[in-house]
Amino acid sequence: MTFKDGVIQIVKKIPYGRVTTYGTVAMLAGQPRGARLVGGILHHSYEKHNLAWHRIINRKGFISIRSLDHPKQLQKALLEQEGIEVASDFMINLQKYGWWGEADEKSLDNSKLQK
Repeated sequence: MTFKDGVIQIVKKIPYGRVTTYGTVAMLAGQPRGARLVGGILHHSYEKHNLAWHRIINRKGFISIRSLDHPKQLQKALLEQEGIEVASDFMINLQKYGWWGEADEKSLDNSKLQK
């Protein structure tokens, strides 16, 4: 599997109402220093593969997109439609909304069982 294929598969796994970082996607796809490549793959592949590109933000929790095709305001609106709180300065609480891979999903499932 190529890095691009891995990125596409990972982005498709990000749950509704959660976000992750470009670096996390790169790491999970096998290229820990490939965050910028993830941005390029999303930009060129989101329509063809129906990717939720708006769920990927920078490592500080900031919407950092610079594309005229996908302005920050659009990404903010799409995230808010999923119930994610986005501050007026385009910051998102990664502790509250962050997704860090399938292991994260399993820990969420276990915490639900303990309640």
